[in-house]
Amino acid sequence: MSALLVPPGRGLQEWDPAVRLEPITAHAYRAFLASPAGEDLGAGFLQCPSWADVKEGWRARLLGWGPDPAAGELTGVALVLLRQFPGTRKYFAYLPEGPVADWSAPDIDGWLTLLLDHLRGAGAFAVRMGPSPAYRSWDAARLKASTGPGRRLGDVLAGEVDPLGTAVAERLRARAWHRCGEGSDGDTDAQPHHVFRVPLAGRTPEDLWSGLNQEWRRNVRRAEKEGVEVVLGGAAELPEFYRLLRITEERDGFRLGRSLSYYQRQYTALNAEEPGRMKLYLARHRGEILAAHTMITVGRRVWYQTGASADHRREVRPSNALQWRMLLDAHALGADVYDMRGVPSTLDPDDRAHGLLRWKLGTGGQVVETLGEWEKPLPGTANHTLYRAFQAYLARRR
Repeated sequence: MSALLVPPGRGLQEWDPAVRLEPITAHAYRAFLASPAGEDLGAGFLQCPSWADVKEGWRARLLGWGPDPAAGELTGVALVLLRQFPGTRKYFAYLPEGPVADWSAPDIDGWLTLLLDHLRGAGAFAVRMGPSPAYRSWDAARLKASTGPGRRLGDVLAGEVDPLGTAVAERLRARAWHRCGEGSDGDTDAQPHHVFRVPLAGRTPEDLWSGLNQEWRRNVRRAEKEGVEVVLGGAAELPEFYRLLRITEERDGFRLGRSLSYYQRQYTALNAEEPGRMKLYLARHRGEILAAHTMITVGRRVWYQTGASADHRREVRPSNALQWRMLLDAHALGADVYDMRGVPSTLDPDDRAHGLLRWKLGTGGQVVETLGEWEKPLPGTANHTLYRAFQAYLARRR
């Protein structure tokens, strides 16, 4: 049943009163994600328990709901990060790309109400979350043909509009949630609003090769001819990865604002949770590392998270070689999708940021507009006052 089919005015009593929400252990959380029901929900790596160990300055809670969470009978889970508001005992609650839930279920209001009640009791004054359904998507061919001065993704008719995403957005608005950054000039999401995904399910390696455009195939062949070697690195190579990342940021005009210790924590935490969850791929040429990319795997999903490359010898195409190997490895793992993470919304070839989108379009995948992040202050005058102060604080930081 679509969430739209449940009238918005009804209360929690209209849903199964046996459903409970409780704190759960990391073991129970991971067991649910690994179960067939949990795997079908397609949790992102930002909702794994290990992500709490990556984020400094946040407290974490692992929550689960279902008939009997304590016994492992779960239908959904959530990693909640809590940031204390200075000078108070109140917290901003953040569920990055979560919660892990069936957004098409008719009891969406039931578990959302339970979640908000629990967080309010934990001292939260507001909640931000990132629902998983997609909203719109465009295939690579459509966008390549639509580039032009001043053009953006929103100017192009989407190839597909997800009815579930549309229904969830309408449902959230009806319950006083608001889309972060909606109506402003900037995107205030902490996570990418537009991502690039290459479908893998039902495709062969030959299909993936034919899906690359001519430039990509030529570059992969060039790397092979020039002797570029792709190997797996480890924690010892993270400093070199970070050095190349700083070079890439300077060259391409962006700043992630992450430290080497951040990536070291990430590598340690994710691989402690599941060996091989995060991998570091290196492209070597004449004994020198020219490019390094990170890949993360959870269930049937694989992400290319961060890429870095040197300024010299770019003509041997180390990054193309890395991505082709990572695509093949993701396919061999049985992944349904290879997610290349964020892309800019500009379709203007003269815009510096367009280069990243153009590069990813060459893999033949599609740009997906997510539902983005949504916020809601919790009931109470004090909570609403703190929320307004928090928004003003964020506005000053931008």
